[in-house]
Amino acid sequence: MEVKITDGNFEAEVKKSSLPVLVDFYADWCGPCKMMAPLVGQLAEEYSGKCKVGKCNVDENPQTAGAFKVMSIPTFILFKDGKAVDTVVGAVSKTVLQEKIKQVLA
Repeated sequence: MEVKITDGNFEAEVKKSSLPVLVDFYADWCGPCKMMAPLVGQLAEEYSGKCKVGKCNVDENPQTAGAFKVMSIPTFILFKDGKAVDTVVGAVSKTVLQEKIKQVLA
């Protein structure tokens, strides 16, 4: 299951995570974000215990979105050891995100 990432828990959930973290920056009103939601859920299940998958609502958490210069949504940022290592912008296939996760787990 996806973790809810907020301005308040970003440090604990992402920066201090022992696992890599894929964060989905989204908004409830965004069509492509809604389209990606089921895929994000599937990735959370598939990589449970290997890679944390989180969702960050940009409207509710402007500090975190601003810190990573999220201008378009959905934006997916992959973190390893607390640092952003890869970014994917827009609705993409599940395979694209799987490949990014595999690279960071290798």
